Amino acid sequence: MREDYQALIDEVSQLLGTPATLEARDFSLIAFGAHESGDEEGQGHELALDAVRTRTILQRRSAPAVRAFFENYGITRATGPVRIPPDPAAGVVHGRICLPVRDRGVVYGYIWLLDDGALDLADPRLTAAMTVAERTGAQLAAHFRAEERTGELLSAALAERGGGARDEAVAGLAAALGDAASGPLAVVAVLPWEQDEDPGASGQSPLTGALPRLAAQCVRDGALAALVRLRTPHGLDAARAAAGRLLRSAGPPVAGDGGGPTAGLSTPRTGLTGLPTAWREARAAARAAAAEPPEDAIAAWDTLGPYRLLTGLAQAGPVPDPVVRDLLRPVHHELARTAEVFLDCAGQAGRSAAALGIHRQTLYYRLTRVERLTGLDLDEGEDRLLLHMALKAARL
Repeated sequence: MREDYQALIDEVSQLLGTPATLEARDFSLIAFGAHESGDEEGQGHELALDAVRTRTILQRRSAPAVRAFFENYGITRATGPVRIPPDPAAGVVHGRICLPVRDRGVVYGYIWLLDDGALDLADPRLTAAMTVAERTGAQLAAHFRAEERTGELLSAALAERGGGARDEAVAGLAAALGDAASGPLAVVAVLPWEQDEDPGASGQSPLTGALPRLAAQCVRDGALAALVRLRTPHGLDAARAAAGRLLRSAGPPVAGDGGGPTAGLSTPRTGLTGLPTAWREARAAARAAAAEPPEDAIAAWDTLGPYRLLTGLAQAGPVPDPVVRDLLRPVHHELARTAEVFLDCAGQAGRSAAALGIHRQTLYYRLTRVERLTGLDLDEGEDRLLLHMALKAARL
C-alpha cells in the first residue's frame, strides 16, 4: 500500500520538478518524494532541507502549531492549489503550494510542494498534478473505507459478550488481515480518546499504513483500540512504538505527573483468540499508567503489580474504604503520601524516610497521625494491606 502512494508522490515530484510530500488529513506522513535540482547554487537542495519538511519526515507527522498555521489558509475547504507564503516567525522558512487530496467532496489528505515562487498556479503542470491528487484521493478513500470496515470488525471482536456475532467478527477480521491474523499480536489502548465529529474525517489517521505494524484500530468505550503486529512472540517493542505514536496523536504526553492521555499494552497473543481479554488488559494498563504515570505514559499489563487486581474492581473507580476516607482528603495529602511510600518500602523506616527526604522521627510522627485518622494498626499485616490497596485504588 505504501508503495502505491510512493509512486504517486514520485510522479508529482517529477512532474513539477520540486520535492513533494503526501500527508493524511490529520497531517500524518504517508509518502515523500525527493527531487534533485540541477541548480548549481544548490537552491533545490536548500528547499529539500526545509526544516518543517525535515521534521515531518523524521517524526512522521507535522506539529500541531504547523498544522494550525497551514489550516488557516483554508486548505480544508480548497478544491484547487493553495499558495502559502513563508513565515519564519511560525517556523515556515519556505513557502508551500498545497494540493488538496479529495474524493467525492471529502478531503482525505494533502500533497505539499516546496515553493520557490517560480511556479504559477495556472501552470498546466499543476493541472496535471491535481489529476494525480484526484487519483490519490480515490485511493485514500478506498483504503479508508476498507480500514473503517476492519475497525468495525475489530470493535465487535473485542466485545466481552458477543456470542455468534463476535465469532463472525473474528472470522471477518482474520480474512481482512490475512497472514497477520495468525502471527504474534498485542492490543494497545489509548485513553481518553476523542473521535472527530466530522463524518468526513476520522479521529484517527485514515491509514493504518501510517503506522506500518498497526493491523487495525477502532474507537470503543472512549478509548482507542489498536491491534499491533509484533516482531517476536514475546517482545512488545512494536506495540510500545505504536502506542507512542498514537499518544502523540491523542494529545500532549504525560511527563510523570498525569493530566494527559495514557496507553496500555496487553500481553502478547498468537492469533485472534482471546481479544476481549487482551482489550481488558490494555485498558487496565492505560488506567494504571494514569494512576502512576511512567515517563512515556505507557504501561504494560505484565508490569502492573497490584494494579492488575485493582483495575479489575469497579470500572468507574473503586469507592474508598471508610477507614481511609479522611486520610484521602486534600488537607491530608502529605500524610497519605507518607503512608503510601512507607508501605511501598515494605515498612522499612530508613528507606521510607530517605525516599521522602525527611527525618525518621518525622516519619514516625506522620505514621502515628495516619493510624489515628484511620483507626488502623500499621504493625498488623491485614491493616497494612487494606491501607496499601486503598491508597493505590484511590489513584484510579
